[in-house]
Amino acid sequence: MIEVKNLIKSFEGQEVLHNVSCLFEEGKNNLIIGQSGSGKTVLMKCVIGLLRPDSGEILYDGRNLVTMTGRDVKMLRREIGMLFQGSALFDSQTVEENVMFPLTMFSDMTLRDRVKRALFCLDRVGLKGAENKYPSEISGGMQKRVAIARAIALNPRYLFCDEPNSGLDPQTSIKIDELINDITKEYDITTVVNTHDMNSVLGIGDNIIFLNKGHKEWVGNKDTIITSDNKELNNFVFASPLFKRIRAAEVEDDNQKIK
Repeated sequence: MIEVKNLIKSFEGQEVLHNVSCLFEEGKNNLIIGQSGSGKTVLMKCVIGLLRPDSGEILYDGRNLVTMTGRDVKMLRREIGMLFQGSALFDSQTVEENVMFPLTMFSDMTLRDRVKRALFCLDRVGLKGAENKYPSEISGGMQKRVAIARAIALNPRYLFCDEPNSGLDPQTSIKIDELINDITKEYDITTVVNTHDMNSVLGIGDNIIFLNKGHKEWVGNKDTIITSDNKELNNFVFASPLFKRIRAAEVEDDNQKIK
C-alpha cells in the first residue's frame, strides 16, 4: 500500500499539486486520470521519487520516501517496477537482454539464474520464443509486453505504468490491460497506472483517483464512475465517445422502463 498525504509541488512559484492526499491499495489497479495539465504525471513522478515534493508524505507501507536517505531510496527502488510510456527498450539489446537489465543492475543473481528469470518473465507475458529478437523486429504491442516482463523481473511489490496503452490499437490495448490486471492480482502488487484511456478505466479501474487542476477531485472505481454526480468528472469522462454511448444507452433504457 502507498499512502500520499498532503502533497504539494510547485514549479517556478506555480503550484501544480494542491495538498493532494490519496491511497494506492495493495493488490489493486490504482488509476490516476485527468485532463492534460491536471497534475497526474507530476503526482506519479513524485511518488516514484523522480520529483521531490515541496511538502507532504509518501508512505510505502509506512516508510516515508520524502525523508529517506539515498541508500534507503536505492533499496526501495529494488521493490519497484516501472513501465514507461514508450516502453524505453534498449534497441541494441535483445529482448532477453532487455528483461535481464534490472537483474544485472540490482541483483546478485548468477548469469544462469538471470537468464532463467528473464525467460520465465517472457513466458508469463506470452513471449516465449522471442528472446533473441531485437525491439525493432517486434510489434508495438510486443514491445509493451517486453517492457512489462522487464518491470516484473525483480518481482516488485509496486508496479507503475505510465500511459501503458499509448500508441496501441484498441484490441492490443485490451490485452495489455488484461495482462497488467492478471499480474497485479497474481502477485498481489500495488499497481499504479497513469492513463487517459477510458477503456482501461472501465476494464481494470479498481481504485480511481481523478485529478482536476492539481486537486484531488474524486475517488471511486469502475462501477461508480459513470454514476457520479461530480460535474468536473462528468465533463472529463463523458467527453469520451465510449462513455457517450454508455450514457445514451442508459437514457434509452430509462425511457423504455418509463414506457
